[in-house]
Amino acid sequence: MREWLQATLDLFLPAQPPVTPPPAPAPALRHAHPRANRQALLCGEPVAYLFRVARRRSIGFTVGAEGLVVSAPRWVARREVDAALHEKAEWILRKLQETRQHEQTLQSLRVQWGDGCEVQYLGAPVRIVLDAQSATAQARLRSDIQAARASDAQGLRELRLGLPVQCEPSRIRDAVQAWLMREARTHFAQRLDHFAPQLGVQWRRLRLSSAGTRWGSAGADGGISLNWRLIHFAPSVIDYVVVHELSHLRVMDHSPRFWDTVGQVLPDYRQQREVLKSALLPPWQ
Repeated sequence: MREWLQATLDLFLPAQPPVTPPPAPAPALRHAHPRANRQALLCGEPVAYLFRVARRRSIGFTVGAEGLVVSAPRWVARREVDAALHEKAEWILRKLQETRQHEQTLQSLRVQWGDGCEVQYLGAPVRIVLDAQSATAQARLRSDIQAARASDAQGLRELRLGLPVQCEPSRIRDAVQAWLMREARTHFAQRLDHFAPQLGVQWRRLRLSSAGTRWGSAGADGGISLNWRLIHFAPSVIDYVVVHELSHLRVMDHSPRFWDTVGQVLPDYRQQREVLKSALLPPWQ
């Protein structure tokens, strides 16, 4: 009886179209340049990259924080670029992954600007304390006795700012930067004065830089440029950069003679150079 009723109903009900499952979502791009204008499948991994025409003789690949950039002369055909991409696929994917991990590590180090946050000063942490009742808005550094006891007498210090506790993070960051830059100029000048006579050179002016990939430079006219963020490092590391740049006033290249000059003043310069190479500083902006 049930089968008869079902058969009768089927005579009057319209036929239902077969159910089609929704299409599977496209795989998310893990490696996509924000200004990507081309895409390639490398070892099964989709990579969106920025392609640009450049004055060069061959195809070039650059992997940075934003992703992959491919540069090629105008006369290079698309198929040649694709072939070069597949030839370098493993290297590109490895560099993209390394860069991604590096950026994630940097972001984890980012300072959360607020009362009680910490920054590195001459190789040691300094706690930021906001004190709107301070007699002066100028930053001042002093030993924090209670904090020092709590940290097993390691001498933890605090930097007091004449700012309210609910201050905007950007104001705190700018105030800390201004103080660090003042400290950097004073410390760097003292170390330049200390090492210049030992090297038999004379520096004439000091400029603080904010270069992203360079710690210092020296000009033949005696001008020295030092990255203000060196003030985060221990004094021994700062001394290495100072001696490095002063040595350029005697030898303007990186020949064996140059490194001999550095080593005469700082025998352990290789150790300090490695510290500088492997160091990670938190993003400042």
